[in-house]
Amino acid sequence: MTSTRLNPLDTAWLFTESRATPNHVGGLLQFRLPAKAPRDFLRAMVAEFRAHRDVVAPWNQRLKLPFLKNPLPSWVEDDDIDMEYHVRHAALPWPGGERELGELVGRLHSTPIDLARPPWECTIIEGLSDDRFALFIKMHHSLIDGISGIKMLERAMATTARASLKLPPFFAAPPPRPSRAASKRPAPSVANAAAAAIEGLSTQARSLPQLASAFGSILRRIGDPDDGLSVPFDAPRSVLNGRVREKRRFATQQFGIERMRMLAGAAQCTLNDVVLAVCGGALRRFLLERDELPAKSLTAGIPVSVRPKDDEGTGNAISFIVASLGTDLPDAGERLMAIRSSVRHAKSHVQGLPRQAMTQYTMLLMAPTMLTLLTGIGGRTPPMFNITISNVPGPDKPLYFRGAEMVSIYPASIVTHGQALNITCESYAGQMNFGFTACHTTVPSMQKVAVYCADALAELEQVFLPRPAAKKRASRKKKPQPA
Repeated sequence: MTSTRLNPLDTAWLFTESRATPNHVGGLLQFRLPAKAPRDFLRAMVAEFRAHRDVVAPWNQRLKLPFLKNPLPSWVEDDDIDMEYHVRHAALPWPGGERELGELVGRLHSTPIDLARPPWECTIIEGLSDDRFALFIKMHHSLIDGISGIKMLERAMATTARASLKLPPFFAAPPPRPSRAASKRPAPSVANAAAAAIEGLSTQARSLPQLASAFGSILRRIGDPDDGLSVPFDAPRSVLNGRVREKRRFATQQFGIERMRMLAGAAQCTLNDVVLAVCGGALRRFLLERDELPAKSLTAGIPVSVRPKDDEGTGNAISFIVASLGTDLPDAGERLMAIRSSVRHAKSHVQGLPRQAMTQYTMLLMAPTMLTLLTGIGGRTPPMFNITISNVPGPDKPLYFRGAEMVSIYPASIVTHGQALNITCESYAGQMNFGFTACHTTVPSMQKVAVYCADALAELEQVFLPRPAAKKRASRKKKPQPA
């Protein structure tokens, strides 16, 4: 029996697991039923999934707990997988909308995964309006990083309906041979930033003097009020940063990418700046209604792709920055400009570090967060930042499975003590899909944040996008129509 030992970061996801803070991530994939699909289309899919026995890695791996000779746990292949446990069937009272689907996913995301089995579950959901169905797939973070897992699900589909008709289930799809370029491009996620830092830490010990010099310049910049650099642990206390309990809430939102890019072009900022401004505007309104908005702006921890000044390679460099969300500013335009400036300062600061120093800089940034997870003191100490917001690029062409077109994909992430709300978005086929995951108790009525994001985007458009076309359409409507 082959085994693979877990690295220290993946082991940490196991050691910090608790009933209130399960460390699994997930993806909600929505599909449109194929034309003339039989009435038992989903029942047949459930039966086929459960009957499948050819399960490939990593979906066939379960944990082997550590012993004296092996201080770290390892993955071993499981040849006797109970597919009725891993593949479930659920239905919404028809016609199920986004709210009802979000409530179901919140309940599914609340329950820990059985770590005595391969740590993943798939729920096939029917009863959605507009001839749709959904798959909610969750996996433990120690097995698969959330973004990597979603990429694996995407690779298990085809770019045409015809080519997708005979595809095996995602857990039986053979993994493609990774290209050299792809292996150098990890997705910008918190786990990948920490993993890259840990992996490079042992080889960077010789650059400690260089790192000390780099952090000396950081400390000097922190004292400059006009510098504009957001500092870790300078975030205000908020309702988002308390202790959490077991139950989760999940909500979704979707915007056209071209719409957001048009706004970014008009405001001379990046698409990610617009994402942060939309989230910042929604959070400001949400906290104002609860009379819990801090006077000081909330800050966001953002995994980003950055390149040091001395890096001439082709792969992406993953780091972690802290930026303002401008929630102290009532004007939407000023808020976006403040976010743009904060992100530019943070990226410039990290990109200005030498390559050797940047790896250790990322490790030092991630260390306090990892420490709060390991010690369980999260939610009792000042937050490093108020919320994690991730923006991950996905496929730009529609994907299909068994003739059904995937219409959206929403990431579901981890909530832990001190971080009661997570916002992760992924682009797909011209749409930006936001997934909001929160503690049901700490952040009640969190679904409002998703709704307020739409209002925040419209408010930004009113500031930066003139509407001559809208005025012309209105004037044409007033003209008498010919009989």
